[in-house]
Amino acid sequence: MTVDHTRAPVLEALVDYHRQGRLAFSPPGHKQARGADPEVRAILGDAVFLGDVLASGGLDDRLTRGRVLERAEELMADAVHADHTFFSTCGSSLSVKAAMLSVAGPHEKLLIGRDAHKSVVSGLILSGIEPVWVEPRWDAERHLAHPPSAEKFAKAFEVHPDAKGALVTSPTPYGAAADLRAIAEVCHRRSVPLIVDEAWGAHLPFHPTLPSWAMDAGADICVTSIHKMGSGLEQGSVFHLQGDLVPAELLKMRADLLGTTSPSVLLYAGLDGWRRQMCLHGEALMGGALDLAAEVRAAIEQIDGMHVNDRDDFCGPGLADDFDPLPVVIDLEGLGISGFQAADWLHEHRSLDMHLTDHRRIGAQITHADDRETTGELLAALKDLAHAAPDLRPAPRMEVPDPAELRMAQGLLPRDAFFGPAEHVPLSRAAGRVAAEMITPYPPGIPAVLPGERLTEPVLRYLRTGKDVGMNLPDPADPELETIRVVTRDAE
Repeated sequence: MTVDHTRAPVLEALVDYHRQGRLAFSPPGHKQARGADPEVRAILGDAVFLGDVLASGGLDDRLTRGRVLERAEELMADAVHADHTFFSTCGSSLSVKAAMLSVAGPHEKLLIGRDAHKSVVSGLILSGIEPVWVEPRWDAERHLAHPPSAEKFAKAFEVHPDAKGALVTSPTPYGAAADLRAIAEVCHRRSVPLIVDEAWGAHLPFHPTLPSWAMDAGADICVTSIHKMGSGLEQGSVFHLQGDLVPAELLKMRADLLGTTSPSVLLYAGLDGWRRQMCLHGEALMGGALDLAAEVRAAIEQIDGMHVNDRDDFCGPGLADDFDPLPVVIDLEGLGISGFQAADWLHEHRSLDMHLTDHRRIGAQITHADDRETTGELLAALKDLAHAAPDLRPAPRMEVPDPAELRMAQGLLPRDAFFGPAEHVPLSRAAGRVAAEMITPYPPGIPAVLPGERLTEPVLRYLRTGKDVGMNLPDPADPELETIRVVTRDAE
């Protein structure tokens, strides 16, 4: 096709829809805002409702003969050097499940980095895929996981030659990136595909100094959240495909199995507009963001008690292969407070919402939307936090296990444990039992406990003490974590 990145098919179709004065006797029932609650209209504005039309039989005709979505997806694929692109309005949580289901099926093996997002584990539960966990590269000093190395994937394939493919997360929410080209080569020597969960990497294709993105590194499927580091709306995601190891029609069919039949045109418009914005202005916008992030990093480093993790902290032998500087990750150990305390103080006293929070860090995500005014407010608030820190001390004690203690044996497949007979036991009596639920510190959303894992005391202490000091655990059946859901004895 002739590629013209000044075009935005979804946005142009919306303009035509309104220009033609179409009158819909179809969903959505608010009928272009006319039926919406007046208070909702006052808060959201009518533009939200005016962009909320049916994708087929509205934005396009009932047989989608205008190819509106298809043309938008083709332009997105060209922008990132993919053969095919699919839009998703259910976030990368859906996209990564579709990718997994297109590579492996029930009781088939898939190599997966153990630092995967909870959506990957949900995919295992739904599909019945057998995970072969590949250990991340652990920074024991900072209690932080970086993506597994290509060598670890190669060794896992030697032990499990029947694995159907591999899945790696890169970059991580902390900005650590894998050597995707080397991992892809490991997979392709065995003629199996590589899936990359690149949810935090929407911006990577648009500036030469950023880490390589999955399609350029030779990955077969790449999942990207446009709403995280891009300009898309929340839940706006894309997944890209290249090569012939995964048929495009198969990936589309698997996505259709999971996706909604009522996709949001608002989200499509956000995805389409982001692609146009990046193709026309991406390098300049990303270059500005990188320059701004460098200034912010240098300024935070001057605040007593704060250290900004940089390439020297995250990259090197046994650590990550590359580094994205836009997630500004601030170590607060020198202040003697936890990331949970810091995030809560900034939220309450300075109306600032941080990205990452853990037992010793907070993360400030810098994007092309920031400028010196927004980062000036951030820096002023961080200086105030440093002054307030003595009143917040001491940091509540949280027992973070050594890397070896974090890993628990997989006794059952995640699907079998999740759907099998289960009971609730007090946390104090859960060690040695097989978990029947997922327990995930959030953010960043990497499960500490998977269904099917045999619980150990160090991990239970980590969760219990973490909960006591402010860790967010959104998914256990008992939100207070006084009990935990485990597989019944006779089903272990």
